[in-house]
Amino acid sequence: MTRLLVLGMLDMKPMSGYDIQQMLQTTDAERWSGVLIGSIYHALKKMEQEGYVEISGIEQSGHRQKAIYQITDRGIKHLKDLVREALTVTSANYPSTLYAGISFYEKLSPEEARQALEQQRLTLNEEYASIKRGLEAKSQAMEHGLPPMVKLVFDNMFSIIKQQQEFVEQALKLL
Repeated sequence: MTRLLVLGMLDMKPMSGYDIQQMLQTTDAERWSGVLIGSIYHALKKMEQEGYVEISGIEQSGHRQKAIYQITDRGIKHLKDLVREALTVTSANYPSTLYAGISFYEKLSPEEARQALEQQRLTLNEEYASIKRGLEAKSQAMEHGLPPMVKLVFDNMFSIIKQQQEFVEQALKLL
């Protein structure tokens, strides 16, 4: 996933590792993609060795220099392969930890189970609020012109969280 995001962003324009990190932080990529922001530099160095990116220049920033990376023709081909793979791999993910807990909820007292599910409810509410903040930040960064596919992604994330919230509510009613 790191390679896909980095190459995709470099396909838009040349950037430094820092610039890539900032964009990923703005879009809350750690949350929705599982990419650790700190892994960007390692990925850039590895992809540079593999010929997918190259340094197009060095910028002076105060007393520091930063390398500006650009995607190569080979990197564009690799990016297409990564996109194709990402669109093909199943995206069905189940909340297996929650399902396992539900399967054995009777090992807890009804009050303990209720408290745990109430915590799950709070966590899902926080997740929803975080995604909403991410949507607002992305919308502002793109000057309120979200592409339809980006909007679709956010709508899907909201839908998934709402579905989980409904599941937890039903479980609480059954207790």
